[in-house]
This record gives sequence, C-alpha cells and structure tokens, in this order.
Amino acid sequence: MSRILPINVQDLVDCRTVESERVEFKASWDPRRTGPQVLRTICAFANDRSNLNGGYVVIGVEEAAGRAAAPLRGLHPDAVDAAQKWIRRHSKQLDPAYTPILSPEVVEGRHILVVWCPGSEMRPHRAPARSGSSKYYVRAGSETVDAEQRGDMLRSLIQLTARVPWDDRPSREARVSDLREAKVREFLRSAGSGLLMESDTAALYRRMRLVAKVNGLEVPRNVALLLFSDDPTEWFRGAWIEVVQFAGERGGNVQDARTFKGGLVDQYRDCMRHLENLTVRYLQKAPDSIRARTWSSFPSDAVREVLANALHHRSYDVDRPDPTKVYLFPDRMEIASYPGPVPGIESKHFLPGASPPPALLARNRRIGEFFKELRLVEQRFSGLPKVFRAMENNGSPAPAFRFDEGRTFFQVTLPAHPEYVALSALRDAGELRALGEDADALRRLDAAWKARPESEVLTSELVRVCVEQGNTRRADQVLATFEAQGTGEALLRVVRRTAGALVGMGKGRQAQRLLERYGSDAFDEAGAAVFSARTVHEAE
Repeated sequence: MSRILPINVQDLVDCRTVESERVEFKASWDPRRTGPQVLRTICAFANDRSNLNGGYVVIGVEEAAGRAAAPLRGLHPDAVDAAQKWIRRHSKQLDPAYTPILSPEVVEGRHILVVWCPGSEMRPHRAPARSGSSKYYVRAGSETVDAEQRGDMLRSLIQLTARVPWDDRPSREARVSDLREAKVREFLRSAGSGLLMESDTAALYRRMRLVAKVNGLEVPRNVALLLFSDDPTEWFRGAWIEVVQFAGERGGNVQDARTFKGGLVDQYRDCMRHLENLTVRYLQKAPDSIRARTWSSFPSDAVREVLANALHHRSYDVDRPDPTKVYLFPDRMEIASYPGPVPGIESKHFLPGASPPPALLARNRRIGEFFKELRLVEQRFSGLPKVFRAMENNGSPAPAFRFDEGRTFFQVTLPAHPEYVALSALRDAGELRALGEDADALRRLDAAWKARPESEVLTSELVRVCVEQGNTRRADQVLATFEAQGTGEALLRVVRRTAGALVGMGKGRQAQRLLERYGSDAFDEAGAAVFSARTVHEAE
C-alpha cells in the first residue's frame, strides 16, 4: 500500500475510485519518447480545466480500452528511479514551474511509478511542445491536447487563472488544531491507503493536501474543515442537513424534525441511518413460487446517491446559509441543495438516457475526490442512471429534477412506492378516526385516492367508508372510476369487499344487486364470500 498517496493504489490502477479520463497509463519508460509525453500530460492535469483536481500518470502499466491491461507489465527498479529523476528535473521547464508528487509503488508484484498531478493554484501552465515552443495543454476526455487547437479551450483556461476552487482554498479564520486527526485516519483506513502508517500528523496533513501556507503559517483548507472538523458550521453556516417528516402536504403537521451536523461524511452516514429507519420494506411470498415480491417506500440506492450528490455539489461559502434539506411527505421525498447546477447543465440533461455536456466545470473538486474514495458517490456522470435504475427496479415512479431560472436551488423528488402511498393514507385515516376526526379521515383518504384512482386498497377502503356513512352515490362513483382503469381481477376483489360491507350493515339486497352487476365471477372466484338468496334473506 502506498505511503505517499491518500488513495488505494490498486483501486487507482483499476480505475474504481478515479475516472479513467483522469488516469494516463504508460507501458514503459523512455526519456526521449515517453518523457515529453508525460511532461505534457502533467501540464494538462495541473491546468485542471474542468476542476476535477488533476489526475495521475501511471508508468509501467499498459492501457487496453482505457483500462489497465492484465497482467501488469511493470518497470525495472532502475527505470523507476530514472523516471523520477527525469520528471523532477524537467518539470521545472513548465511555466510556471510545477512539481508533481512521485510515488514508486509495487502492485501485483510489479514495480510502477505513479505521478500524482493535483490541480494547480498557479494555473495556467505551459509545457515544451515538439516544435520547441511552449503551449498550454489540457485534457479533452482521456487525451492531452493543445488548448489553442481546440476551440475556446484556451480562453476558458485563461479565465481560470489564479482561481482556486472554493473547497481547495485555505481558511484564514481556522487553525490546524481545528482538524481531528482521528477523523483523518478513519478516512484513510476506510479508503485502504498506506498513508495511514504515517505517524507525523503534520506530514500526514501536508501529504493529503489538507493544509496550505498563508504568510508562512499553515492553515487548514476549506475541504479539511468540512470533512474533518467537529462542526463545520462554525465557519460555513449551511454545512448541515435538515430532515423534516410531514403528516400531509406541505401545510400538514410536522411529525418529526431532525438536524445532522459534524463532518460531511458523518452527516451523510447519520442522516442515511435515520432515513433507513423510516423506510418501509415489504416482502410478500408469491403463491406457488420460490420468488418473493419486494419493494421499499424509497429505494436506498437512490436515496444514498441523491443525498451524497446534494452534499457534494452544493456550495458552502458564507453566502449559502441554508442547509441541505430532506423533506418527507406521504407520497414523496424531496432533497434540496443550494445553489442550482453549474452553467451548462440544463433540464434536458436529467431525462432518462440523457448525456451531460462533456466539459463541465465541477464545483467542489476536493469533496468529490474524498467522497469517491469512500464510494459515497459514483464516478462522474454515472450517478444519474443509477438513480433511475434503482427507482425502476423498486417499482417506483421515475425521479424528478427541478431548478429555477436563476439556479438558486436544485431539488430532486423521489416519488414513494405507489403501495406505500396507499398504506400511508390508510394509516393516517385510521389515526384520524381514532381521534374522532372522521371528516378529516375521509378527506385524507379521498385525496390519496384521487391521486391514485387505480389503487385497489385505496378504492376498497374509500368505498367501504362511503357505504358505512350511507353515501352510496359516492361509493358508486368511486367504483365506476376504478372499473374504468381496466383492473380485471382487482375490480372483482373490490366488489366482493364492498358487498361484504353492505351485508355487514344489513343491506343484503344492495350487496346482491352489486354482485349481480359484475356477473357470476364475483360470486364464484375462490376466496370470495358466497352470497345466496338465503344469505340475502337472512341478512334482511
């Protein structure tokens, strides 16, 4: 395991926690051929045009379709040493000078050299070109290209001059002692980094780039405070999560309200545990089958992805005091963060199967790296398909994404599973009836049914309540609407339940007429109550 890099080297080689576009593989080392190529790629990663925090050059690994080819080729130890010396000497030719981090590694018994090139605070950089002049190099997907030859890439790069992403900036109001070493080491343990063996705390913080020098004094970077302090809200007012559970619509009563503070990873995990505890899971064994039908009120995979991305992509500067918000309603979950998406993202990019623009400027390059190492978020552009897939596999409606024209907020709505919506309405109506609030109970039930008139359980209960209250006209209307859904066997089950309720109220003839309206199947299906002339006579 690496004692220089804060990531797991095997994961890096396999491109599990770092996108393949941010990894450049070189099968061998040749100072005349490979050397200049590596130098230009170092320049491109340092320029970090998309704010992804640079990338890695891995020497001694052959590439196959953007991935490491197996088995690893490796380098002779002398070649690893020669490559390090050449890169240290020639990186001074970059303008301005830039020094990458060199980490000799042994992976699968093979020697390789990892060149870590974090995004530079002195960009843009130029590197020597084949012509002898110096050019600005950037990454275009998985390629290193001359920015001047690619449209407005050079202009956008120049606009980033001396602009350090917010999460990578030093905090002048905090001290290094505000960081908690135990949290840092827990991250390294979870990530599988050999840097955990570093005993010197100051050296550990420097190697992880958690601190920066300001006027000769080391201070923590914003990302370090967000992840590894006890309470980031001391410096960033919006760095917490608010979870509110409502009994009804937005104007309904609040059932529960919680706040989650601490480092972002702690917030995320504590909040997910709370949401998991509120999740309803249903398991039903199907007759004559070894398979079971399962669903959750909200699929955990979708909730995890949306919540982690809300924490990753929001802004935490002093102008954003609002927390990340999770609102739970009987029929949906809303997760909102501030501000909205970065320029270039449009509503059409959140449709199923859509692809985002290729050159987006990421908002928090360091937060994203830490989250990916802990596998809290997917690799870039892969999280959205995962959310759609999780909702579909659960039998839930598709998620919805919304932001305003001014991009002041971003909201994701996860509709609840349809059957959970029905069960929630029945539960709420039952609680209201127990309190003697029959009118409110009926309104809650009726509102839920209007939203889902195809629901068998809601239709059955609403018809039953209407029959009990003597409102047979409304019961007939509800039944007719349900019949129009073309629900087949479900319709017969609702009819039988309604007939049973009528018999229980001493209205046997009405029950018989209802059953006769739907034919002999309403009488004869297995499990149905048998209504004969004698049953009707006795009931009346």
